Amino acid sequence: MDLVIRGARVIDGSGRPSYRADVGLDGGRIAAVRRQGDPALSAGRTLDAHGLALSPGFIDMHAHSDLALLRDPAHEAKAAQGVTLEVLGQDGLSYAPVDDRTLDAVRKAITGWNGGAPGDTSVDFDWRTVGEYLDRLDRGIAVNAAYLIPQGTVRMYAVGWDDRPATAEELTRMKQLVAEGLEQGAVGMSSGLTYTPGMYAGDCELTELCRVVAGYDGYYCPHHRSYGAGALQAYEEMISLTRDAGCALHLAHATMNFGVNKGKAPDLLALLDQALDAGADISLDTYPYTPGCTTLVALLPSWASEGGPEAVLARLKDDESAERIRHHMEEIGADGCHGVPVEWDTIEISGVSDPGLAGCVGKTIAQSAAQRGEASWVTARRLLVDDRLGSTILQHVGHEENVRQIMRHRVHTGGSDGILQGDKPHPRAYGTFPHYLGRYARELGILTLEETVAHLTSRPAARLRLPDRGLVREGYRADLVLFDPDTVAAGSTFEAPRALPAGIPHVLIDGRFVIEDGSRTDVLAGRSVRRADRTSA
Repeated sequence: MDLVIRGARVIDGSGRPSYRADVGLDGGRIAAVRRQGDPALSAGRTLDAHGLALSPGFIDMHAHSDLALLRDPAHEAKAAQGVTLEVLGQDGLSYAPVDDRTLDAVRKAITGWNGGAPGDTSVDFDWRTVGEYLDRLDRGIAVNAAYLIPQGTVRMYAVGWDDRPATAEELTRMKQLVAEGLEQGAVGMSSGLTYTPGMYAGDCELTELCRVVAGYDGYYCPHHRSYGAGALQAYEEMISLTRDAGCALHLAHATMNFGVNKGKAPDLLALLDQALDAGADISLDTYPYTPGCTTLVALLPSWASEGGPEAVLARLKDDESAERIRHHMEEIGADGCHGVPVEWDTIEISGVSDPGLAGCVGKTIAQSAAQRGEASWVTARRLLVDDRLGSTILQHVGHEENVRQIMRHRVHTGGSDGILQGDKPHPRAYGTFPHYLGRYARELGILTLEETVAHLTSRPAARLRLPDRGLVREGYRADLVLFDPDTVAAGSTFEAPRALPAGIPHVLIDGRFVIEDGSRTDVLAGRSVRRADRTSA
């Protein structure tokens, strides 16, 4: 064999009790698992793993590394956490499928998530289709990646930025684009229903697209219409339309945020249990933190974003339109802010595209406004215009008791929702998975270590329909993590968000060391993970 890992505490991903074993790897697969007392394994290389736990590689069910994987070959943000597979194309906005016009618009729209604004040459956008993007990943990336077709980008491509129902011809075109993306390897479809232009789609349109996804045995992953004032109704909407479409549902960053939802996690879990007991195919992901992260422009009302980024900037520069935006945000509760009037003291600037605005980073809008002696909206408006909508924010609106209750649920999985852009990104981008293991399993006992590993490995692998990942089992892919259960912890904090985790000395992808003795190697073992080849129903 290529390698034998001796004496590890195997936490195999099933949720069952751990055990001591030697694990042999050969040809990128787990060739043998021998418990104590079984015949010994021999190999060209042996790794002494006494004192360490061996688990399947962690699967990040909600990642925003669409460009980072291409721009940053090391990708330590995820590799050092033990992540061996990320799911990209999230929240309805990403970079395939596109034509030249759509690509330019989407680059502008999600600069705050991924960088890559027009004029940024750090990535060569030499693809247009989903298949071409996946082929680009296959040239060599740090960790494996699966892709969701972004419904907002598809609508941008076929309809544009108009707030109106799609015509029959446009809907047919969108269904074709979704089908083509699935045939080329996407695992499902995402939506961002508080982001334009995806949020302009009605339920009938989304249901028709989900029927296409269901025909390829994919899943629908919506960032639904509200995590605030209308959260439960938004969850119900997604359950209902996927039931009508016969489509599997995965709820993205399934939180209950803002003051209106404090203590309401049991209401969400009861809703999910009712649907699951009735036969629905539902899963969800969360990150183990209370603040959220998005772009500042995302908080604006949807009507203000109609027409695309340049139209937004024009409205912000017009005093009458800007006052109407302020009124919706501060007094009514904009749909972009989940129907809740914005509280500027909860909105912290985490990153800017223009280096000249770096002085705003780390301060709330309210703090920056107070320093300038002006109203918070005046500061926010100026920042939106001067940074050309490229500012990223932390939104301090979560509740710890909701976070803990949701992560216990029977269909829960882990997702970082990690935005890697900005001078002060959310620490979840660098710390989600060790934070689950160290803080919530070891320190708080919210889940056992075995349960936690199952949430981060076999459960997401099952959602992705991956028959040979997510478990330490003979014949499975050798995507593995060795960590110290006594010391594993997130290094990243809100003050030092890019600090790497502790207690994860080894990470292997395809049987090759991506992290060895705590350091990143030069191995690029990651590739695209494509939907299994099935015939559309």
